[in-house]
Amino acid sequence: MDGLILVDKETGWSSFDVVAKIRGVLRAHTGVKKIKVGHTGTLDPLATGLMIVVVGSYCKRAEEFSKLDKTYEVTMKLGYTSSTGDEEGEKTAVDSRTVTEAEIHRAFEAFRGDIQQIPPAFSAIKVNGQRAYARARAGETFELQPRSVTIHTLNFVEYAYPFVRFTVDVSSGTYIRSLVQDIGSSLGTGAYMSNLRRTSVGQFGIEQAHTIEEIEQDVEGAIDKH
Repeated sequence: MDGLILVDKETGWSSFDVVAKIRGVLRAHTGVKKIKVGHTGTLDPLATGLMIVVVGSYCKRAEEFSKLDKTYEVTMKLGYTSSTGDEEGEKTAVDSRTVTEAEIHRAFEAFRGDIQQIPPAFSAIKVNGQRAYARARAGETFELQPRSVTIHTLNFVEYAYPFVRFTVDVSSGTYIRSLVQDIGSSLGTGAYMSNLRRTSVGQFGIEQAHTIEEIEQDVEGAIDKH
């Protein structure tokens, strides 16, 4: 089997969980024990949405797909920061001031286009050969260098204090948790990402994706060739 499987990941699944599950489904379907399966970029366990899983010879193209732009639906919570940048971390109250919608729009303006961004400590980036999240969980302190990323679009959707909803189209390598933290810092209230859904990767959209349950029911129908 060779191709792509577009997965609509549920919350609670890690990217490794998704790959392992699909590998198991393919083995059961084909009877072949050794099947190459990989992904083209992690999606946080708490996040939902589109993951591109590569199968067979398409594993060689994983980097090609990982470099594609991505689109997300984001909810951020104002007034607090989180040690992990999301719901999982330890929360710290910053400022309970109710900002105005106009302030949010002004803050968004500063983050459109090419920006410098420091990845979160709890990320898969390697630091001296180790994943940053492993070192962070071990209580180590270390410094991550800023990187250039591009925020193609940043569109306000809804504001009901303390939650702000927006959509964002970004270059590969952009961390939405860092973007949310930086917006919260610019507002002076702090913020962390409370919900995240990936809706597109390059030309691939969430409407083309299949849930794990659907893939189990129709493996052949889920595999796409590009």
